[in-house]
Amino acid sequence: MKNTIACSLVLAVSAVLSAQTDPGARTGPALSGRPLDNLAPQEAQAFQGGLHSFTEVEDVAQGLGPRFNSNSCASCHIHPSVGGTSPAVNPLIAVAAANGAANQVPPFLQANGPVRAVRFKRTANGQPDGGVHNLFTISGRTDAPPECQIAQPDFSNTNNLAFRIPTPAFGLGLIESITDSALRANLTATQQQRQAMGIGGTFNTNGNDGTITRYGWKAQNKSLLLFAAEAYNVEVGVTNELFPQERDETPACATNPLPEDHAGPQGRPADILAFADFMRYLAPPQPTTPTESTANGAALFASVGCALCHTTALRTGNVASAALRNQAVNLYSDLALHRMGQALNDGITQGQAQGDQWRTAPLWGLGDRIFLLHDGRTQDLAQAIALHDSQGSEARQVIVNYSRLSAGQKQDLLNFLRSL
Repeated sequence: MKNTIACSLVLAVSAVLSAQTDPGARTGPALSGRPLDNLAPQEAQAFQGGLHSFTEVEDVAQGLGPRFNSNSCASCHIHPSVGGTSPAVNPLIAVAAANGAANQVPPFLQANGPVRAVRFKRTANGQPDGGVHNLFTISGRTDAPPECQIAQPDFSNTNNLAFRIPTPAFGLGLIESITDSALRANLTATQQQRQAMGIGGTFNTNGNDGTITRYGWKAQNKSLLLFAAEAYNVEVGVTNELFPQERDETPACATNPLPEDHAGPQGRPADILAFADFMRYLAPPQPTTPTESTANGAALFASVGCALCHTTALRTGNVASAALRNQAVNLYSDLALHRMGQALNDGITQGQAQGDQWRTAPLWGLGDRIFLLHDGRTQDLAQAIALHDSQGSEARQVIVNYSRLSAGQKQDLLNFLRSL
């Protein structure tokens, strides 16, 4: 019943907002994928080494599995360049059968649909779950032990599934370099304006030291290294020095010495360090050249209230790297959690983030994204905006303001968003 109500609300709002057209994802050369400017020589070297590790395809001897979602970081983070998000052709369809694997492709993965990781809302006994349940196993692969025979999870209870698509890795070093005090000051500076529009805002924090966590759809991860290490273990199945246990310890399948990822000869860093360096020194996407329409859209973005959560710019602190020190960060996010209503409630709690709470998604690079929202349910930016408005959403007044714009103004705003 709740899903029916949520869909009805979205359809009603969509009808109001349908006077404009999403320009769609950009085509042509990617405006992303390059390193930051002014990297020191050793930082540039670390970036290139990290890029190599990020694009490497893993096999079972290197640690793939026993359960996994994909065999390479770059298979999912690839559009429009390495470090991005879901491409137009879903790579997981080929990964499922690679090396003779016997995996079945779940119905929520389509060849022309987004890469998706799946979480279960509840365990078999009805207790809260929230963890990632891997799509595939190494059973049947030519590089896996023939005795390894484990089954894929049962994905048939569709009401128990929650999906996430890959978050882009562009500009993450800049995000890492914003101080907690700058984030808190930004939230305080707009408090009265936000309260007047029914907008809250809080930060997800580390349970031990109270510092702000900022990576992932619910801002559940603290640092780039932790973000990389957890993804390597959870998504690819490779154990490492931060996550040294296999997620499936079936003896016939978990045959590698642990941890599988560690520092190598001649000073080669562990892959998790290389991944973190690649993301740290990866530049943010470049916006397109402004036009009269996008300039009008930028002004409207602020006037209707979008910028109260999607903060246009923050600034990094006094970090060691000159390429990251005291830099403007035009990410269009406050990195805070906001309640987004029943239509976007996935029933998953992570840290302080409840099911309907999401980190404000950074909008830089939005012009390149094919699949939108946390689960990739739409490719239409106008529909993504409409889905911000359902019962309990902090964005409802912003959507009301947006709906009062003329058709031309709405188009300018959409053009602006696709220019980012």
